[in-house]
Amino acid sequence: MAKTLHRLILSVVVTALASIFMTAPAANADDVSPMIVGGTRASTATYPWVVMLTTTANFQFCGGTLVKANKVVTAAHCVKGRTPASTRVVHGRDDKQTTVGTTANVTKIWVHPSYTTATAGYDVAVLTLDRNISSATLPLATPADTALYAAGNSALILGWGTTSSGGSASRYLLKANVPLTSDATCKTAYSQYSNTSMVCAGFPQGGVDTCQGDSGGPLVFGGKLIGDTSWGQGCAAPKYPGVYGRIAPYYSVINAQL
Repeated sequence: MAKTLHRLILSVVVTALASIFMTAPAANADDVSPMIVGGTRASTATYPWVVMLTTTANFQFCGGTLVKANKVVTAAHCVKGRTPASTRVVHGRDDKQTTVGTTANVTKIWVHPSYTTATAGYDVAVLTLDRNISSATLPLATPADTALYAAGNSALILGWGTTSSGGSASRYLLKANVPLTSDATCKTAYSQYSNTSMVCAGFPQGGVDTCQGDSGGPLVFGGKLIGDTSWGQGCAAPKYPGVYGRIAPYYSVINAQL
């Protein structure tokens, strides 16, 4: 199936290419498109709970959300098959070409035991850090938070991923707002969609979306983490919203890891 499904740079590719990207010349600010896809620059000072996942070579490949001082929620497909020793979490860094912020080692990776592929659901994981990070954290959506998932709610997305499908990654943290779609709309776009494990967000005409490298990053509404960036066809394509792991159904199993 010729679709861009997983919104990440695969770990094997990341590992192989990390040294190439890390030695590339620094980009000028003028060279960076100001969008996640269709978004604007953001700051970790405003959103202190958004974090980046990197390799040991400091190459960013996914995002995550700080939900406790030493716990990060991300997508299972970001870390399935990775070892804690090969994974880092960076907090408080807007610009990937700096060393600002705190870099934490990962001591444990928990992947939902039912996870197989992102398109089958259960695309959620929890990372345990080797230290407590002094920062605001983001609460998890609970099973009682059904109103947060209403179609039309304008949810926040954040990430350092590519600014077009298959394009170049952003140097800076970017943000955008996208409306949650109805279950029927998402099911029309994706036969694999299940509202027990997923939620979709995006404009019918496309143009604003998460993309490769944004995987695992937050989908936020009502001051809570309601989703993690999971998969979709391309990025920002008309009639193909982004698909996010639905956090509320996983509240109990995630909370057990906290």
